[in-house]
Amino acid sequence: MKISKVIVSLSVLFAFQMGHAQDDLMKELDGDNAKKEVVSAAFKGVQIAQMQSTKLPAKKEWYFVVSHRFGDLNNGINNFFGLDGAQTEIGGIYGITDWLAIQASRNSNNEKTYELGVKYRFASQQVDGFPFTIVGYNTANIDSYKITQFFPKAKFNHRMAFASQLLISRKFNERFSAQLAPTFVHRNLYDGLRDQENVYLIGAGARLKLSKRISLTADYSARVSLPDEFNSPYRNPFTVGMDIDTGGHIFQLVFSNTQNMDDVNYYTHAGETKKGIYFGFNLYRVF
Repeated sequence: MKISKVIVSLSVLFAFQMGHAQDDLMKELDGDNAKKEVVSAAFKGVQIAQMQSTKLPAKKEWYFVVSHRFGDLNNGINNFFGLDGAQTEIGGIYGITDWLAIQASRNSNNEKTYELGVKYRFASQQVDGFPFTIVGYNTANIDSYKITQFFPKAKFNHRMAFASQLLISRKFNERFSAQLAPTFVHRNLYDGLRDQENVYLIGAGARLKLSKRISLTADYSARVSLPDEFNSPYRNPFTVGMDIDTGGHIFQLVFSNTQNMDDVNYYTHAGETKKGIYFGFNLYRVF
């Protein structure tokens, strides 16, 4: 089964649940329902594998984040199986309230990207109530490399790019959770050949719990409304991973078809799997 068919199947399932969700939401707004128990987090980490999940830090909780992607594994001994050409991202996430968090990070990619983000919860899944957790997520990239070397007339706003997502997840049982993620990416600077000004994607991710501390994860995003004449070398991003919960922190091992860790480049600059596989990890320390 193609991955796109999996996304369609999840979309149909979520749409079926949405019909019930509308009734439950109207009852809540009318005040007919007593306060119901909120379903515990559908995902253990704030990311599924690379895609953001609907999990937020608790109020006044701070996450120190280190993400690392080795170089292309396909080059074998030439780059010592990915040891050469590695990239690192360091940042933090802070919970202002239980439903609002802010984040900032710095990436060692070629663009030397700073990423600022905000994450906010609209609704939570409830036991015998509202069937989804719905979260908004927005990021802004600022590239700090010497942009005028390649674009002499570039201004500060040309350094910026943006990503926006609506994250809709459901915890089906104690072992399995899934998420849909309509995504929009905008670039202020693009060439029209490899990159577009605006990119629309529909993403899906899932988590399968294997034991108390170990889970398998995966996420995939497909571009929509791609012009027929557009012949970009970039492909849809796909990442699989494993969550390891050690109690004090979450450790995620991942394999992906892109080395990028910031959202803008992750969703728009993935390559063909047969031409490049990147191994890496995400480490979250909670304070």
